[in-house]
Amino acid sequence: MTELARKALLPAGLQDVLPVVAAQEAQIREKLMASFALAGYDRVKTPLVEFEESLLEGAAPELAKQTFRLMDPVSHRMMGVRSDMTPQVGRIAATRLKDDPRPLRLAYSGDVLRIQGTQLRPERQFAQVGAELIGVSSAAADTEIVLLALEALENVGMPDVSVDLNLPTLPTRLFEAFSVSPDDREKLTQALERRDVAAIKAANGPVTDVLVTLLEAAGPASTALPRLKRLELPLGASEDLHRLVEVAERILASDLDAALTIDPVEMAGFRYQTGVSFTIFGKHVRGELGRGGRYRAGGASGEAATGMSLFMDTVLRGLDAPVAAPRVYLPLGVAQREARKLRHDGHVTIAALEGAAEAKTADAARKEAERMGCDFIYLDGRVQPLDA
Repeated sequence: MTELARKALLPAGLQDVLPVVAAQEAQIREKLMASFALAGYDRVKTPLVEFEESLLEGAAPELAKQTFRLMDPVSHRMMGVRSDMTPQVGRIAATRLKDDPRPLRLAYSGDVLRIQGTQLRPERQFAQVGAELIGVSSAAADTEIVLLALEALENVGMPDVSVDLNLPTLPTRLFEAFSVSPDDREKLTQALERRDVAAIKAANGPVTDVLVTLLEAAGPASTALPRLKRLELPLGASEDLHRLVEVAERILASDLDAALTIDPVEMAGFRYQTGVSFTIFGKHVRGELGRGGRYRAGGASGEAATGMSLFMDTVLRGLDAPVAAPRVYLPLGVAQREARKLRHDGHVTIAALEGAAEAKTADAARKEAERMGCDFIYLDGRVQPLDA
């Protein structure tokens, strides 16, 4: 490996984002944030690192395992690098904005860093753009967050979006209702995550038939909803299922163009959710476009909240490849006032600098413009195509 190649080598899961793509990401992030703002979500900005105890308070154990830690040389206390921005927004709501009227609508955008990537997302650093609706626990709030994500993706031109609606609390409710032992709970949870019907039936308890029925009900909303409505579940589980059905029907009643599927016992990745949750996918796009759901902002004793995060690396994979904006080459001698006017009119300008390898002839200027990747040149007081 050459010295130059060694300097360009980055840790696994980290990458440089180069011109055109970096510009596209910034543009899409702002479009998503603008969609949230139009729905009344106020932007907040959280620190990249903060004290470990506040960063991880109320966070899922999975996030704690994904957090880089370092010693603060000023306070000599441990700090963590954020691996998810949702707990930080919950902290802001519970402290600095605790007296603001509820429901509280907050939006955010920023990079997160994780210790390990996943099979679908090997990236360890990526940008999150998200929104949180804090202080209300209604089906209308659950629905608003899902539709907010779908509308924002629609506004950036994301095609063929689908939503998988889940209820990760339902298995736990059923375990409690049927007095399933801790050992059997763990076995059944693992079997549910593997979609292993045989392993569930092997448990041979009263809960197994219900779990198998719920697994078999998963699928497109058009077929899943009638099956779920016919189910009779114990109190608690029945209330949760009713909420799932209500949210699904509200989403279907919207005019947003997205496919809806329902998997009522999906738990993977939703361990800290407390109610209806969801994952958003794009056709032919590796990884999740986003995910979200109901939780407690600030931990188990915190406020009812629901929210979602969109992942920019996946979102960009689902959009058309970016195209560089046309550029206008400004030969030596173009006055600054003319250059400013061109930029004011929306042109991207590339100005020749003193000492540029350029003669004073128009042909030489055109060759230099072509070398610099420009599409136009400013000659004789007007913008001209290079091939004119």
